[in-house]
This record gives sequence, C-alpha cells and structure tokens, in this order.
Amino acid sequence: MKKLITFVLLVVIVLTLGVSPVFAAKGDNPANDNPNNLYLYPKDANWNTVWGGAWGKYNYSLSGTTIKGPFNGHGLVAGTGYTLVEYNGWPSVTVIGSGVVDANGNVHIAGTANLGSGGETTGKYKIWLVLSSDVSGGSLISWNPSAYLFEHNLIPQP
Repeated sequence: MKKLITFVLLVVIVLTLGVSPVFAAKGDNPANDNPNNLYLYPKDANWNTVWGGAWGKYNYSLSGTTIKGPFNGHGLVAGTGYTLVEYNGWPSVTVIGSGVVDANGNVHIAGTANLGSGGETTGKYKIWLVLSSDVSGGSLISWNPSAYLFEHNLIPQP
C-alpha cells in the first residue's frame, strides 16, 4: 500500500510540473516568445520589476532607427490616457503613440517613430508606457512612476 501511495504521489508531481507552464500568465513571465516582443512592467523604488500587476507587450519592428508595431497593455486604470515613449534622458522622450484604457483595463497603441541613435544609452532604446498627462511634445513634464510600465529589457539598435 505504501508503494502505491508513493507511486501515485510521484505521478501527480510529475504531471503537475508538466502542466504548470501552460497556465503561466505573460504578466508573470518575462521570457520572450519572439525576439521582437518587449514586455513592460511596473517597477518599485529600487527599480525592481513588480510582478503580478499591470503589464504590456510591444511587438515592435525596427528598421534602421524607425520603430513601429502594436503595443497592448493590460491591468491598467480604465479611462486613463497612456503614451508609449522611448526615454532619452530627463526630460526628453520620443513619442511612439498614445491611447486610452478601455473599461476592461486594456489599451492598444500603434505608432511609428524615428528613435535616432538611442536616448540615455546610445545604441539602446528604453521603451516606457507613461501617463499621457505627463507628456508634452517631446518632454516629460511630470513624474508618476507608480502609474508607468517600464521595459524589461533594452532594445539594441540594429
């Protein structure tokens, strides 16, 4: 009987390990299933990723210094305007596109922008989702990082 119980427990453990990744949410997994997918997440005061909350995926294409593609954000505050930007060093940003969060907490943004040689880190791009009210032209005019999503990885310039 002991051997049967041990065998059944072992089978259950093995099956659980094999099935668990199927149920993992993208918001909890920074792995890129496509090298042109950039995941964005909230970050805390120490610049550590905050898992389990709002998140977004930017499926970009980069041709020279021009970036484009759809961004989809999830778990955001309904009715809030957001702008997808490339951060160039305070307060400069390059606006990629903007959108308003729907009743389900989702936002879809599509746009095209010339990023130049890279912002704060030459040759690499930092993509952020910021409040539209915090952006004027090519500048951040306010700083509300608890409402933003930040890149999980930098995008290297081709």
